[in-house]
Amino acid sequence: MTEKIAILRKYNFWDGIFPGLGLVRRTYLDKIQGYIGNNLIKVLVGQRRVGKSFILRQTIQRIVETGVPPANIFYLNKEYTDFDFISDYKDLDALIKEYIQWLQPIGKVYLFIDEVQDINGWERLVNSYSQSHADDYEVFISGSNAHMLSGELATILSGRYVEFIIFPFSYNEFIASHNLTAGKESFQKYLQTGGLPELLHLPNDEIRRNYMSSIRDAILLRDVVQRFSVKDARLLEDIFAFLVNNASNLVSVNNIINYFSSKKRKTNYETISNYIAYMAGAFIIHQAERYSIKGKDIIAGNCKYYINDLSFKNYLYPGFSYGYGYLLENLVYLQLKSTGFNVYVGYMRDREIDFVALKGNRTIYLQVAYLLNEPMTIEREYSQLEAIDDNFEKYVVSFNDMALPNRGGIRHLLAWQLEEHFQ
Repeated sequence: MTEKIAILRKYNFWDGIFPGLGLVRRTYLDKIQGYIGNNLIKVLVGQRRVGKSFILRQTIQRIVETGVPPANIFYLNKEYTDFDFISDYKDLDALIKEYIQWLQPIGKVYLFIDEVQDINGWERLVNSYSQSHADDYEVFISGSNAHMLSGELATILSGRYVEFIIFPFSYNEFIASHNLTAGKESFQKYLQTGGLPELLHLPNDEIRRNYMSSIRDAILLRDVVQRFSVKDARLLEDIFAFLVNNASNLVSVNNIINYFSSKKRKTNYETISNYIAYMAGAFIIHQAERYSIKGKDIIAGNCKYYINDLSFKNYLYPGFSYGYGYLLENLVYLQLKSTGFNVYVGYMRDREIDFVALKGNRTIYLQVAYLLNEPMTIEREYSQLEAIDDNFEKYVVSFNDMALPNRGGIRHLLAWQLEEHFQ
């Protein structure tokens, strides 16, 4: 056994033992399983530390459970320093060939390559193995940047891949990981913590703050600064802080420029736009554009930004005014996105609808309020939806103890009931 094969063996499951697989994320596993058995490249993307590696390993376990010999599975995680000897696709190709020669698997070989964007020229290898007519391979990859499948690469792999966007733990996954009961108390804990899997097992707030700081820095430095040769890393971090603390508010690039101008810091439209796009590509923030309910099209200009996990707010920027209503709105957005909806801020005759969510033939309108405890608040939230004169689904989501009766077809949902309605 060569040194490289010994390293590879250390991280693979050739003996059929699968330690440390974490919470089984069945929703993602079921989606992925529906595409297993063909030469489509399965691509898992999402922010660092949302659990992509665990899902890949859980997928490996499922494949083995169907009768595939463990020796037929090749798994490599480029984040591990043991694999620093792999810098480009030629190094990886040589290792795969060495693995084949040493184990001599019979039948289809499943290649799992984690954080593939850290391997130069990876797309050439992935395309070659997935389309091979001489041997039978099925390829699964993960990455932490949406831009890895853009531009020329999308053309090379056009029609040959299926993408799965991985989010932090949903509320149901959160309570499952803590053995909690669904309800107001556990949802409030979720609201005040966040859904990053590793965060949930850290013992105190100081360690959690340090952990979240390291994640933020890794994402901004590795997935943005290094990848796009960003010149002003301090400005990048400050823009992120601005967006975190203005989540759920309509924001324009000019708003951000004016904000920094008031702080005696010079910047420009192109720089701000690019930095925001880079962060969105690293999945640390999401952009919700305005959508004309009457015109059925996107309105340019102001939009809203939501953070990929509330832990960034809760542990890194807790001192800024940020009510529970805004936290709840952010979570509703993430829930809709994680279940495959395209999510926009609705606009109609000077009225703003918190969310318009579109998926296939399904359209949902939602208003989000922390509490519906006063007649004025109830009237404000429901009247926004009542002004829409179509028959699509309409909901008001809040943190009340009990749900209110339906009003003219508008349903009231308690915050912890979201997932069962928006699958």
